[in-house]
Amino acid sequence: MTRPLILINFKLYKESVGSKGLELARKIAKVKRSKYEIAIAPSLLTTKEIVDKVNISVFAQHCSKVDLGAHTGKISVIELKKIGVKGTILNHSERKIPMKFLKVIIESCHKQKLQTVVCASTLGEIKKVAKFKPTYIAYEPKRLIGTNISVTNSKPKIIVKAVELVHKLSKNTRVLCGAGIHTQEDIGQALLLGTTGVLIGHAVPKAKDPKKFLEKLLS
Repeated sequence: MTRPLILINFKLYKESVGSKGLELARKIAKVKRSKYEIAIAPSLLTTKEIVDKVNISVFAQHCSKVDLGAHTGKISVIELKKIGVKGTILNHSERKIPMKFLKVIIESCHKQKLQTVVCASTLGEIKKVAKFKPTYIAYEPKRLIGTNISVTNSKPKIIVKAVELVHKLSKNTRVLCGAGIHTQEDIGQALLLGTTGVLIGHAVPKAKDPKKFLEKLLS
């Protein structure tokens, strides 16, 4: 059985860019929890350095609908594969992707054996995304992103509905819970509600002691 995924999105917080991103990745890599798979999504400009220097699973924060070629300012699936990332986050509320492009990107990622974590903020969006059969769908109600109000407490029933809907439409796709996840109880509740992990944003990168905070979170 696949271990629950704890995916930490560094975003572009001042605490997680440049040399601070590398330092943060090294701190997180020191947290050892056998029952979880811990992964990070660093800023795109630090992704390759962290892959090369830190022993931890790394996901890209985004990917474009392009192969290698005459494309300026794009992020190729093929290049992500070459630098050694494990997968990519797609369609985050801060970086939405039109559905017609999202389908192509997911297919391209899977051809390159990269995992896809596709974000969805409503049950309606889950219905559209699940048809593309991503590795994971991360359910994140937009209004709770970046807050300390966990969806596991505010809307637990909708998580159950999301899990049931995904399993109905794409039986091999796993569900992550995001938005407001910041306590040990939030993670435990997310797993009890049927998800297979969580997507965490500000809680870890902005913690006073990220390593200690994550250890407590996963204890």
